[in-house]
Amino acid sequence: MITLNIQNETAQLEAVVLGIANSFGGTPSLEACYDPKSKEHVKAGTFPTEDSIIPEMKAVCNVLEKHGVKVYRPKEIEGLNQIFARDIAFVIDDKMVLPNIIDDRADELKAIQAVIDEIDTHQLMKMPQEARAEGGDVMIWNEYLFIGYSEEEDFEKYQVARTNKEGVAFLQTSFPNRKVKAFELKKSDINARENALHLDCCFQPIGNKQAILFEDGFKNSEDVAFLVDYFGEENIIKITREEMYEMNSNVFSISPKVIISEKGFVRLNSELRNRGFQVEEVPYAEIAKMEGLLRCSTMPLRRK
Repeated sequence: MITLNIQNETAQLEAVVLGIANSFGGTPSLEACYDPKSKEHVKAGTFPTEDSIIPEMKAVCNVLEKHGVKVYRPKEIEGLNQIFARDIAFVIDDKMVLPNIIDDRADELKAIQAVIDEIDTHQLMKMPQEARAEGGDVMIWNEYLFIGYSEEEDFEKYQVARTNKEGVAFLQTSFPNRKVKAFELKKSDINARENALHLDCCFQPIGNKQAILFEDGFKNSEDVAFLVDYFGEENIIKITREEMYEMNSNVFSISPKVIISEKGFVRLNSELRNRGFQVEEVPYAEIAKMEGLLRCSTMPLRRK
C-alpha cells in the first residue's frame, strides 16, 4: 500500500506521480484546446511534438530519482494528454482528493487507477458533483490551505475557471484542522498573459517561508496584501507578466533547499541561488506551451 502524507509544498519529497508525454495525442484542433496558451501555439504552428516533450519529462524523472524519490507514472492511454498529473487528484494530509474535473480530462483518472488501487479506500475522498477543483489551485502550506477559485459569474463564463466556491467549501469542511484562504484569480479564455489558469500559475511557496508571486494574477488587491504580509516582502520573489506567461511560478520543490526549474528562467534561477537554493535546471519550454510546467506535471503522494 502507498502511504500518503502531504503537510506543505516543500518538505522532503519521498513519492510522487509524474505525468507522461507518450501518445499524448499530438496537436489538438483549436476547438479541442481548453486554455489560451495552447490555442496560441496551435494557431502559430508551434504546438509541441511528442519527440520534443518526452525528453523534457525524462529529464525531470532523472532529477527526482537522483534525489531518491519514488516515481509513479500513469498508464499510457493512446491519444490522451497525461502530462499534467497535478490536476486530476491531489493529496492533503493522509487523504487523496478525487475532484470533479472538466469532461475533456476525465479519462486521465483511469490512467492512475493502479496508483489509486494501492491507497486505502478510507483515504480516498470523492468530491460531490457540484464541487469543482483542480490540483493546480490547491496548495497545502502548514496550517493553511491556499485555494485559487472563481466566483459563480466567472466560473460559468470562462472555460479556464476550474475551481468553484463549492469546491472551496468542500475542502474547508473536509479539512477543519486547516485555515482555508481562497483567492479569486483573473481569467481569460483568449489571452494567456491575462490568465491565471491555476493558483500555481501566479504564486507558489518555496523553502520554509518564501514564495514566488505574480501580483496581477489576483482579482483582489487585499489577497496580494495578505500574501505579502504573511511571507514578508523580503521573502517574496516577484515576477513580471512575461515571466508569469513563461510559467516562472510553476517550479517544483523536492525539499526546502532543492527546486526543479526550467533552464531558461535565467533571472529566477539566479535569484533562487542567491537565496541559498540548489536549483536543478531542466529543459521544459516545450511543455510550457500547454500552459503548465513542473508543479502541474507532478502530484506528490508523500513528503517527510
